[in-house]
Amino acid sequence: MEDEYEEFEPHGHGKRRDRSLSPSSPLHAGESDAESQDAAASDRPSKSQKKREMHALQDLGEELVKLSQDRLDKLDLPDALYDAVMDARRFSKHEARRRQMQFIGKLMRDLDTEPIAEQLAEIKGESDAAKANFHTLERWRERLLADDAALTEWLAEHPSDDIQQLRNLIRNARKEATEGKPPKSSRALFRQLREQME
Repeated sequence: MEDEYEEFEPHGHGKRRDRSLSPSSPLHAGESDAESQDAAASDRPSKSQKKREMHALQDLGEELVKLSQDRLDKLDLPDALYDAVMDARRFSKHEARRRQMQFIGKLMRDLDTEPIAEQLAEIKGESDAAKANFHTLERWRERLLADDAALTEWLAEHPSDDIQQLRNLIRNARKEATEGKPPKSSRALFRQLREQME
């Protein structure tokens, strides 16, 4: 099935050009006209280029559809695009959703999408940073629970942390793990580490 938003670009203007030479028309004038038409045609985007641009806009639309509701609401989107994104989320059938994504791409052809792309990049950066920070905290908690020497390293980097509180949480977390109890102290330890890194 062809992409319903591809547009057919005729190579001519709908009329066959008269190639005969009139007495008042020198040969080079006809050549000049042909060169002008060729130059104009080369300035128009090709069908394949238009298709690539449409797919890029649909990919941008996919990112919008995948955002959480809270983050989507924070974006400065035109009402029509926002509504189209919300509709796409409600479609469960593949064909209906595919057509909706094409519609979203068509809407964005008439928009300046650079600000939207910049906002999405900022969100992605924040998300990546949050994930990296989470993994760092996880590693620190694992080290603190496994090795007493890790506490000295942590305090060297975070001297304002409460050493007594840390020791109590570490001791209780180890005891909970040994006895198979819910990791209440382990979660509390994670929260304390996070507060120090914020």
